Amino acid sequence: MAADMILVRENVEKELTILNQVREEIAKVIIGQAALVDRLLIALLCSNHVLIEGVPGLAKTLTITTLAKTIQASFQRIQFTPDLLPGDLIGTLIYNPKSGEFTTRKGPIFANIILADEINRAPAKVQSALLEAMQERQVTIGEESFPLDDPFMVLATQNPIEQEGTYPLPEAQIDRFMFKLLVTYPSRTEERQILQRMAGATNDIPVHGIIGPADLSRIRTLTDSIYMDEKIEGYILNLVGATRDPGRYNLNIGDLIRYGASPRATIFLAQAAKAGALLAGRGYVTPQDVKSIAPDILRHRVIVTYEAEAEEKTSDDLVQQILDNVEVP
Repeated sequence: MAADMILVRENVEKELTILNQVREEIAKVIIGQAALVDRLLIALLCSNHVLIEGVPGLAKTLTITTLAKTIQASFQRIQFTPDLLPGDLIGTLIYNPKSGEFTTRKGPIFANIILADEINRAPAKVQSALLEAMQERQVTIGEESFPLDDPFMVLATQNPIEQEGTYPLPEAQIDRFMFKLLVTYPSRTEERQILQRMAGATNDIPVHGIIGPADLSRIRTLTDSIYMDEKIEGYILNLVGATRDPGRYNLNIGDLIRYGASPRATIFLAQAAKAGALLAGRGYVTPQDVKSIAPDILRHRVIVTYEAEAEEKTSDDLVQQILDNVEVP
């Protein structure tokens, strides 16, 4: 066991050098937003999807496109609009009158990294077309199913303040996102740096590819080998359990939660905590790894009641209460 831990630690140090190079490339373009970049890297290491919410102009799309440039993989940006059709996303069957046969034309979803820009502007039938791709990693066109390449990530953005012409995402789709990230305004110092770097007429900063699919596969295998103690597994189970049955954990918020987190939250908390430990240069998970990542995993899985809305309590407020009251090992 001790020998295995030493080997894991050595491999973590080696792979962290590569991941830090990715961070440095992104930092050439993106000022601040370190937490956002780290969450995107964690999702990448866990092969999962991210929903990013923030007002316009906070570099949500720029961060995603910059991350994509550091990865030697295919990238597609899809602008979601009310007139988008499922076939525009996944592809369709084309009839050839000469041969009398149908041929398959694959859509833009057949890429490694998908930027779903303003995802809540597309109607329900388009959102439904994403469900199979996000969970089963395959797309069905006609009667044939096509596997998606690895890695496959959907990085979606949405605007929280402009609700005209938008469609709320179905709960089944929201639950497929590992993280829901809230992007905030930069500090005054960061905004001065943004001004100095980006206010010129030409601000095209070159970003180099650092890692490829083979590197990602290797680092993901290492992520799986990060050690997690049984007490931390119990802590994860308690956090998720408290969203479903708060009274069992002496939390008087049962009337404020309509639905708690699904088992995906348990899986994602464990995966993200391991990836977070790797990014911190450790071969083992600490309770803080779980606690720091929990709000981004739980906020879109804790559905509040009308009573909570009347009391102006958000899911973030309730998740914070759970984190403050569930015993940390």
